[in-house]
Amino acid sequence: MVDRILDALKKCGIDTWQIVVTEEESAELFFIKKELDMQRCQKVKTADVAVFCEFTEGENHCLGTASVQVQESLTDEEICKLLQDAYYAAGFVKNKYYELYKGTKEEFVEVASTLTEKSLTEIVQGFAKALFAEDHREDVFLNSAEIFAYRYVNHILNSRGVDVAYRKSRVQGEFVVQCIDGQDVETYQNFAYDNWNTDALREKVRAAIEMTSARAKAVSAPAAGEYRVILSGSYVEDFLSYYISRASSSMIYPKYSTFSVGCDVQGSETAKDRINLTMKASVPYSDEGIPMKDKELVKDGKLELIHGGNRFAQYLGIEPTGVFQRCYAPAGKISLEELKAEPYLEVVNFSDFQMDSFTGHFGGEIRLAFLYDGEKVTPVTGGSINGNIFEAQKTLVFSKEMQVEKSFEGPKAVCMDKVSVAGA
Repeated sequence: MVDRILDALKKCGIDTWQIVVTEEESAELFFIKKELDMQRCQKVKTADVAVFCEFTEGENHCLGTASVQVQESLTDEEICKLLQDAYYAAGFVKNKYYELYKGTKEEFVEVASTLTEKSLTEIVQGFAKALFAEDHREDVFLNSAEIFAYRYVNHILNSRGVDVAYRKSRVQGEFVVQCIDGQDVETYQNFAYDNWNTDALREKVRAAIEMTSARAKAVSAPAAGEYRVILSGSYVEDFLSYYISRASSSMIYPKYSTFSVGCDVQGSETAKDRINLTMKASVPYSDEGIPMKDKELVKDGKLELIHGGNRFAQYLGIEPTGVFQRCYAPAGKISLEELKAEPYLEVVNFSDFQMDSFTGHFGGEIRLAFLYDGEKVTPVTGGSINGNIFEAQKTLVFSKEMQVEKSFEGPKAVCMDKVSVAGA
């Protein structure tokens, strides 16, 4: 497939290009309640080809780009036509000129994982067992689930010598929990792991079952006012995504972000925990062929790194890191039990939580939260929270307990003071 694409590029006179060929095998299970509804295995091979057109417009030196996906079933003539059309389209994209990442041919890499030693069938069956291990109630249960185990090879090449390849295994899926006791409600959850994290999946299912049961009992919204708010689960990652986004070269170069290496991203008025973040390399090479290594992003509230792909790194005159897909935050020093010793509003499920990387505003409509007034805990639903990270970051406290999410490993909860809540 690669040779056919290279021949087509040569015939079309396209000198600057990048190819990512993916060969993927998968085993997939689909459940209705606990019954296996369908299973299938697939093998797919595709190639994503980016072509680049260098041109000058007035005093501007430009490098336009356009991408297409090439299927094995295409004829040589169809591939040429596809690439020609892409090259024509690239001539209208007026990106400031930059050079593709320069590399060499490297040895094949097998990404280390506890999934590697198992077959795809063993992986989906093992995670299916973990998924349903906590499903033993009549009033609240898993009404559907899907599990996918993947093993894929990525081969990355470009016209500046990059020629690297790696193989990786991964498991992911989704499930819906339904409660028919009182209100009939459902909760959707997804998961993804690069290792044999069946215990993490069991804990996720257990929490989703308890959350859905509580949601069925919640009937009123919290009173409007300011609360000590705890965010838990995937919302911790969403909250911290502000710092990751603002530290990217694609935000800094166009001046959407004022972050710079050494600056205090958390502000000088921090009264409690300082932010620490590490970008984790989940693959050995980015899709541009850039070697990926773990990089410390924020240390004690100060920025250590600007991260991102090749193009904006060149514009800024820094080394590209590649685009990361995972991040890590260390555990806090206070347990969840201690965090909950004082009145709080713990939001465990939003209809849609948003963190605005431009303004720092965050919020969302509350689907389920637990309100502790100092005497009792009450499940509530409705209303919304509305805060700004510039104020919230002054009082952050991270939990001692940790969680593993599909693109995040870090504290299970983060607490902040005086967050506005619109409610009853």
